[in-house]
Amino acid sequence: MIFKDQLETAVNELLQNELSAFLGYEPYDRNGFNSGNSRNGHYTRTFNTKYGELNLTIPRDRNGEFVNHTLPAYQRRTDQLEQTIIQLYQKGITTHEIAELMEKMYGSYYTPQTVSNLTKVVNEQVEAFKNRTLSERYAVVYLDATYLPLRRDTVAKEAVHIAIGIQPNGHKEVLSYKIAPTESSSVWSEVLADLKDRGVQQTLLFVAD
Repeated sequence: MIFKDQLETAVNELLQNELSAFLGYEPYDRNGFNSGNSRNGHYTRTFNTKYGELNLTIPRDRNGEFVNHTLPAYQRRTDQLEQTIIQLYQKGITTHEIAELMEKMYGSYYTPQTVSNLTKVVNEQVEAFKNRTLSERYAVVYLDATYLPLRRDTVAKEAVHIAIGIQPNGHKEVLSYKIAPTESSSVWSEVLADLKDRGVQQTLLFVAD
């Protein structure tokens, strides 16, 4: 599914940053020298979502004390994690909303300052994805909308407007997506304007229903 790569990247990033929060220092930080604990590689785990199977790398600490709270123990899937990650990547979500989501995930396990640090890292990751520079030329750009159940005050289906690009060398990537209550031409105009602003100059073929 189209969201698989983004979900996989986001969850792996959260796991790494959760270990940093647990240890109290970033990778290669001198503050970690002689700290009494350190990173100790990782093990792999698959996790099933409605968007595809994720291949995750679960970090470990040398003392064996780290227990991640990003993934539920002994479970192979959870809708809550999927909904949280999709909401984090939603175009237009505010830092305050991200903070609320992170508080729900980690608030009972970490101090408010630690949750704030995790929020900052995730917010930077979301912004980097939304604002990354795109290739100038795509052979094909697919435009489509799909309805997914998203939780706000209640759970309701909303339209995810998706632009998928294929470069001349065959590389496929999610270029942009925007969530709105319903599919509309005005939202598609915003998506296309966003592609142009981020560097797309030529598309040989647009495919849309």
